[in-house]
Amino acid sequence: MNHKRSNPLLSLSLSAVLLSGCALPERTPPQLEIPVPDQFEAGSSAPGEIGGKWWEEFGDRQLDAHVERALSDSPAILQAIARTQQARALADLAGADQSPQVSLGFGAGRQKLTLESLGIVVPDAGGGGAQSSYRINTFDLTGNVSWEVDLWGRLSAQSAAARADFLANEANLQSVRQSIAAQTARAYFAMIEGGRQVNLARQVAENAAQMERQISNRVRLGAAQPADGQLAIASLASANANLAAREEILARTTRQFDVLLGDYPDGVVAFADQLPALQSQPPAGLPAELLSRRPDILAAQLNLEAAGFRLDAAERSFLPSIELTGRAGTSSTQLSNLLDPDFFIWSIAGRLLQPIFQGGRLRAQFDLREGERDEALQLYADTVLNALSEVETALAVEEFLTEQEQELATALAAASEAHRIARNRYDVGSDPLLNVLDAQSRMIEAQSALLVVRQARIDNRINLHLALGGGFETGAQK
Repeated sequence: MNHKRSNPLLSLSLSAVLLSGCALPERTPPQLEIPVPDQFEAGSSAPGEIGGKWWEEFGDRQLDAHVERALSDSPAILQAIARTQQARALADLAGADQSPQVSLGFGAGRQKLTLESLGIVVPDAGGGGAQSSYRINTFDLTGNVSWEVDLWGRLSAQSAAARADFLANEANLQSVRQSIAAQTARAYFAMIEGGRQVNLARQVAENAAQMERQISNRVRLGAAQPADGQLAIASLASANANLAAREEILARTTRQFDVLLGDYPDGVVAFADQLPALQSQPPAGLPAELLSRRPDILAAQLNLEAAGFRLDAAERSFLPSIELTGRAGTSSTQLSNLLDPDFFIWSIAGRLLQPIFQGGRLRAQFDLREGERDEALQLYADTVLNALSEVETALAVEEFLTEQEQELATALAAASEAHRIARNRYDVGSDPLLNVLDAQSRMIEAQSALLVVRQARIDNRINLHLALGGGFETGAQK
């Protein structure tokens, strides 16, 4: 009896290959330091607290209705919802890979076999024509099961990455909703400011027309110089031109607002007559933890987690995989026997696959995933730093704009009084018309500038809410 001897060198070589295939690549831990303060530096000392729907702070029901409509009908939001649905489906697909795959199969076949092909020699029967081939029908009805055992967690890491992608898309949806609400609010207040500018320009034009008539009468009576009449005509023409320019700006703004809401741009929009007064002030020492509510930061964090899970899956692709398969059912040459338990058959098998050589594909895939993880990490850091900058900037600008508004209100009061005095002195012949027109110009400029800075304060407040991801209250205050 002969015994085959194993080759020790060959066995040792195969073991080394398998062990090298199982070796995991060295991972470089990411480094990230973000200096996040406990609270923001800028901010008012006045108390203030705002609800979750920050646009309700302005106390304008028409604005509330416009925002709610934009949030339900905006194409950008509908696109984000569709992307979220796709991400959910991808997460379900990734999770399905962890479950056994079960299928039911029915097969039918017909084949011709020769005895010679089976190694059977047919004796010569003296030319009797013995049958040397057969035709066979086969039928089978089987259930099949296959399952890859997630021994190292590769499949669960892929599923976790897809789940994180889905949650990141949900966060992006919330970010889009916040952005649409902000765009709607800014456009709405731009219409109010534009309407106020039109009213101001119309009032100026009406006053200029009245002054032109009065001065023309005085010129005809010889009580005023002809030059005063020409100045009055020039002032009226300039006022009418300014009114037309303001009306053109308002018309463009209202049509842009129509498009934002998905309406036909006919420029017919309902909005308030006055800009709202900001009642609350950002409190001093707003905690930096408010940034955790920002959906873009949450999305960046989830994208980083997804990248980490994909790196885990790529790392575990170097390890062996185990696949179990099973098959059970009936098989017969007669179709009528498929439901007969006497023809029951079954099989079960297991397979271990260890990657050995794939032309560097696994290593390249690992390097790709590691680079994606590092990119996601830096993107997360950049998102956090930008958020901190946006909050600090908005808080600082709030103080500057408040001071500007106060100073412009003082300037407007003084300019209005100066215009009243100049007009009275002109009426009694003490001052020339140029003094009246100059005082009127200063008053108009102060009124217009005050409207602009008030809208700027409102826009900056909207920016602050976006930067904070909501109102001023913390989770504990809620």
